[in-house]
Amino acid sequence: MARTWTCSGLRWSARGPELVWVGGRRTALTRGKRISFAVAEGGVRTCVGARGHVCPLRAAVAGRSTGARCAQCARLNRAHSVAADTLADDPRPYRVYLAWFGPGMTKVGITALERGPARLLEQGAICFGWLGRGPLMAARRTEELLRTALRVPDRIPYGEKRAVRSALPATAAERAAELAELHARAVALDGRPESLVPEPFAAADHVGVFGLAGVPAAVGEVTELVAGGTVEGELVAAAGPDLHLATRRGVVVLDTRLLAGWELVPAPGAQSGVPVRGLGRGPGVQDGLF
Repeated sequence: MARTWTCSGLRWSARGPELVWVGGRRTALTRGKRISFAVAEGGVRTCVGARGHVCPLRAAVAGRSTGARCAQCARLNRAHSVAADTLADDPRPYRVYLAWFGPGMTKVGITALERGPARLLEQGAICFGWLGRGPLMAARRTEELLRTALRVPDRIPYGEKRAVRSALPATAAERAAELAELHARAVALDGRPESLVPEPFAAADHVGVFGLAGVPAAVGEVTELVAGGTVEGELVAAAGPDLHLATRRGVVVLDTRLLAGWELVPAPGAQSGVPVRGLGRGPGVQDGLF
């Protein structure tokens, strides 16, 4: 019987993207690497638990869930969470950032100073710039000020990010133009917390890090894994949690958050495929795509 592996997600390190497996093992994802695995036959996707604890119910979760948690574990995971705004007494310094994902797609967010640009890599930001640094609540108030005064969102759906990756401006300067304009408007706002130290604008570009330059437009995205389904392709780019895989039918995007909770095995010789939705062409399923 083939040994099974359970993936806990994709992480960005100084070495680049890595798949992390339950137990601590990591697999480096270098461009040109052949990705090939299958979901165990008869398998059921189970909740990954929360905050380092195994799900007490071993509850089944939906294949299309990117969170891979049951309702109980999802609530526990968001407790004492900066993202959920339930951790107001965190003493660490924070940074406010502006992130750009494509034309007309800029967001504001915060991240712990100690994390550096990791949060931006995880989100798949094409380029970003720091706005300021300071205590958590000052960073939060600045984020809210930009949302209300400049109508800058704090979230952009991943589907929208994927749809524009093949049509990005050619140069880093073009990609940073919207950020530069927004940064200037943000620092001119009245009402910014005095404890947030402003930072001069300097754009960091991730097109080279993600490997997106010259990558063909994706023809589809995996919507979920299924028991017995096979995924196979050559890694041509990675942005945020997404792997862009070259297959015999074109480039397909796999959101690695869909892997969590499944038991994975080496791909068999026979291919059974997974559900795929065409990008920009409405929902659909192409069996045996990989």
